[in-house]
Amino acid sequence: MMDRLRQTWHSYRSLPTWVQIWVGLILVPANALPFAFLDTPTGYWAAVAALFVVMTNIPIMLACRGMSRLMSLPHLIAWIPLEAYLLVRLTTTGYVDATETSLAALLLIINGISLVFDTVDSIRWCRGEREVPGCDG
Repeated sequence: MMDRLRQTWHSYRSLPTWVQIWVGLILVPANALPFAFLDTPTGYWAAVAALFVVMTNIPIMLACRGMSRLMSLPHLIAWIPLEAYLLVRLTTTGYVDATETSLAALLLIINGISLVFDTVDSIRWCRGEREVPGCDG
């Protein structure tokens, strides 16, 4: 198990610096934030989506021994419905709480950007691009 964790870390660290920054300093923290707002509808549903992504991506990372494009597929499953929910919520319900509004807007933007990358990676994985960064084979 420790070997797989080391390989996964090595794979992450072999990604371009901007990808490491995007994932480690923007995407993951933004999607951890909803856990502090579970008492709001936005926090609750965003946390459910984030939990789904974590529960599916960790086994993929460990099985693939790194950052496989396969990890993008659970993002599509989680983020597309969440994005629709957030968009409807922001445009039709009228938030009273500025914090929840900010959280919804942040997630809409961050996960929307993520969906662009995830769509490309999913297509590439489905077309057979199965290499894992940092793996020697």
